[in-house]
Amino acid sequence: MLIYLIRHGETTGDVEDRYGGDYDDHLTDKGKKQAEELSSKLANKGIEVIFASSFIRAQETALILQNKLKVKIKTVNDIRERNLYGILTGMVKSEARKKYPELVERLKNTQDTIEGAESWESFVKRIMDSLLEIANMKYKTVAIVTHGGPIRRVFGEFLEIRKEITEIKIADCAYAVLEYKDGKFNLKEKVGIEFVK
Repeated sequence: MLIYLIRHGETTGDVEDRYGGDYDDHLTDKGKKQAEELSSKLANKGIEVIFASSFIRAQETALILQNKLKVKIKTVNDIRERNLYGILTGMVKSEARKKYPELVERLKNTQDTIEGAESWESFVKRIMDSLLEIANMKYKTVAIVTHGGPIRRVFGEFLEIRKEITEIKIADCAYAVLEYKDGKFNLKEKVGIEFVK
């Protein structure tokens, strides 16, 4: 199976510099345009179905792709972004630094869990389980519209890329093409994704 693993387009939370995670925001006009441009790039790739996170930004991106690709969207709640920020979720970052400086400092350790946030273990398990479930379906080519956190986890857990790099930068509407064969994932292509060593 070929999997197009896609990050949603630019969101209102991105523009307003808010802590995202499971903050459920909409695409901006720019984000909608990014998704339209992506849909043109993917038009002849043979995608049979779009799996999309339940969050609005992923759903809006998937709907724009669907208009061009003419395939069904299946919502998968477990490929949503991690609730990393707990009580900081949705807050403008400058306000959060003033109101909760100690929590903002704790965010530097991405495996630390602050109050109200999803545990690292729970996040990794649901992303990996969901991807394997999709990969073992009878499709030849699928798209998954998700978020930066889940895409990073796929690279770290299945592709073991984290051992070689210090950061993964993922642009809005960036995507990776993964091949799933004989129980293994291989990275075939990446667009808008940068590995920093």
